[in-house]
Amino acid sequence: MTLTKADLVQQVYKTHPNLTKSQSTESVETFLALSKSSLITGEDLLLSGFGKFNIKDKKSRRGRNPQTGNELTLDARRVVTFKPSGILRSRINSD
Repeated sequence: MTLTKADLVQQVYKTHPNLTKSQSTESVETFLALSKSSLITGEDLLLSGFGKFNIKDKKSRRGRNPQTGNELTLDARRVVTFKPSGILRSRINSD
């Protein structure tokens, strides 16, 4: 099962009866926008009890096209990594 943005909005709406559907949508959108901007600027995103998202810089490297076998250079890039918290890890492994 995949958790979508619409599912998140629905859960916020269900668990907070004082919020309207549009306010729930705005809350989720705001959280995601703050998360994205934090990662784009290179800051870590730490969610206590869940985990830590951070940006790693990858250097350029040699690669190979698997279809043709031709060598090429893969450009340097930034990737998002995630490290789950100990609490989340133990909850996942307790099943």
